[in-house]
Order: sequence, then C-alpha cells, then structure tokens
Amino acid sequence: MKKRLLAGMLTASLVVLSLTGCGTKDASTSGSSGGEEGKVYHIGINQYVEHAALDASYKGFVDALAEAGYVEGKNLKLDYQVAQGDMSTAQTIATKLVNEAPDLILGIATPSAQALANATKDIPILVTAVTDPAGSQLVASNDAPGGNVSGTSDLTPVKKQIELLKQLVPGAKKVAILYSSAESNSVIQADAAKAALKEAGMESTDATVSNSNEIQQVVQSLVGKVEAIYAPTDNMIAESMPTVAQVANANKLPVICGEGGMVDNGGLATFGIDYYELGKLTGKQAVKILEGTAKTADMPIEYLPDEKCTLKVNADVAKELGITIPEELQQSK
Repeated sequence: MKKRLLAGMLTASLVVLSLTGCGTKDASTSGSSGGEEGKVYHIGINQYVEHAALDASYKGFVDALAEAGYVEGKNLKLDYQVAQGDMSTAQTIATKLVNEAPDLILGIATPSAQALANATKDIPILVTAVTDPAGSQLVASNDAPGGNVSGTSDLTPVKKQIELLKQLVPGAKKVAILYSSAESNSVIQADAAKAALKEAGMESTDATVSNSNEIQQVVQSLVGKVEAIYAPTDNMIAESMPTVAQVANANKLPVICGEGGMVDNGGLATFGIDYYELGKLTGKQAVKILEGTAKTADMPIEYLPDEKCTLKVNADVAKELGITIPEELQQSK
C-alpha cells in the first residue's frame, strides 16, 4: 500500500487536508473545440436526489464540458431531471430521456443509473456517484464494461474512514453503520465497513432505514447502545444528514461520514473524495464519447486520482461533542 500524506489547515470550523490513496486510475481528455461545427449536442441527466455531493457532481460534469467547448445555449442542450429520491420517478425520468433520443445520458447515483440502464441498451450512458458499477449490475466488469454504460466510481476509502473514527473516538468499542438497505452502493460500503471495524477491533451493528421518515427514530434507538456512528455515501442519509446530526450530536454520538457534504451538515469528520472533481472526470469521458474517440463498451470505470481525496473535520461539532482533534490532524503539512 502506498504511503499516504496529509496536508492542509484547520479553519474556524473545518479542517481540510489532502489525502492520497483514494483512487487507482486517472484520465485526461483529448483536446476539444466543442464537436462538429453547427451541431447542438443533447445530453439528458437523471439525478436521483438533491444533496451536496450529487449536486457537485453535476456541476463538475457541466464545467468539464464547458472547458472542452460544449456550452449550454450554444452547442449543448441539457435536460436535467431530479427524481427526488423516488425510484419510480427515476424510472419515469429514464423513459422520458430515452424517448428524446439524446446523444448521451448521465445517471447520477446508483438508482438513477440503474433506471437508465434498464431503459436503453443503445444510447450511451455515463454514470457517476456509483460505488461499484459492476456490483450494481450496470456493467459486465469495471475494467471492461462491454455495453452502453460506463462512467466513474465514488468508491471511498472506507478503511481510512474507520481508522479516522478510531483516531477521533479512541474509546469506541461498538459502532453503528447507518444506511439504506435499498441502496446497493450503501450495502457494498456497509460490508466494507464491517470488515474494517472488525480488523480495527471494534464491533459493528446495522442501523438500516427504508425511508427517510425512519431516520430520526433509528438514530435515537442507538443512544446508549453504541459509541459512534458510521454513515457511508448513502443518498438517503446524506439528504437527511441535518436530522441525523441533530439527534446524534445532542446525545454525544460522533458520526463519521462518507463524504464532505455530510460533514458540512453536522457530521464529525470524513476522509472522502471531491464530488465536483468526480463530475469533471465524468465530463471528460463525455467529451470523448461526443467526439467519437471512445465508446462506453471499451471505456473502463474510472476513479479519482490520489490527490483528489480530502480529510474534513467539523471543528464546531468536535467542540460540541467534547472531542479533541489530535495534534497531527491540526498540524500535518
């Protein structure tokens, strides 16, 4: 395993540091001038729910297209749709987008990606904010997708996140894993967290929800039973992070999160990827497809390069919980 280096500074409310070791692959886009002269390219977007991480992915995607010369209102038409966390709505959006026969469709988050993959086998589909496309049956394999779907993975360094939990909450012996059992990406991360917790000498317990109305009650039920909560990059939990934080922080339960937006909304800390950069990486893939220099079948699932991973600690939450941020996290250079 490569040696990882942290670098950063502690602000009044957040610590943001660079972390290596989040991804294994990189990509760069070819030179571009916005495609064929006079052509307006049509891209449909199916985003599962609105929250900081997924919104950042979409923004990064659009910005990467603009940097390559594809500008909405000029030579690019974007049809951006959000399913508001409802799978049936995601399926309806997928059908609508496919019927419009765009040049490319983007699926942001696993449920929307799955809805698109089920709706067409012909139109090129890129996915982002999907932990394991192969595990979610979107592609034949992450290295060789083999069909009309490719994209980028938001696989997070779960083991490093559990190490961070142990560093910030050294007395933790039992940790709850809070996630939606209906999200395959969350199940994959939960399984990885269970293995990492066991390796770190801690016991784990599942705290699953099937809808957002259950979250407050489930978090409340953990009080007095666990010393910390681990929440992966679960879309339902991310969207409801203020509710999670309100209950957890009031009861002195630290929450280690899967991504930075969850920390901004009340979680204690994370080692996570930058979803804006993940979206940009997906946008670079889109440019290759629009220009005809690559096909989804031959385009491996890509991961952010090492330097795009970050450590974020919410200092305000740490103070509220009575947790001292270790010196090495404050002063790492």
